[in-house]
Amino acid sequence: MNQVNASAKKTRIEVRDREFLVFSLGEEEYAIDILKVQEIRGYDNVTRIANAPEFIKGVTNLRGVIVPIVDLRIKFRLSKAIYDGQTVVIVVNIAGRVVGIVVDRVSDVMTLNDEQIKPAPEFGVNLPLDYISGLGSLDKRMLVLVDIEKLLTSQEMALVAEAGE
Repeated sequence: MNQVNASAKKTRIEVRDREFLVFSLGEEEYAIDILKVQEIRGYDNVTRIANAPEFIKGVTNLRGVIVPIVDLRIKFRLSKAIYDGQTVVIVVNIAGRVVGIVVDRVSDVMTLNDEQIKPAPEFGVNLPLDYISGLGSLDKRMLVLVDIEKLLTSQEMALVAEAGE
């Protein structure tokens, strides 16, 4: 009997908590791993770049570093929004490159454990599944979890790097 209990203890999976920064695009709530977030700033002083793809809104100078700004609404093929006082830029690190992503507003930080995160369904989601790491649920809230590392393709990362030079 002790061997059975010992083997049951060995197979027990440890559930871990993860924190996510929750933001909105329109009426939908999204979240990214908080460990990827470096800073949250207001949307201002963005310099347009000629011939840049539409999703690259321009660049900004962040303490001496030129940071490309990506509009998630355009990247996700959602309707365009008018930037207002709640529009923010979440500064993240994608594959070693500092990038700002424009979102409508940041609402809070949520802690989810592995059991509260489910795979994204292959139906009914307007976003390409490549960008989604899963769906998080807490109480009655459902969050689309964005995989920030997969947000930009290697070609788009090259454009972002070029924009930041």
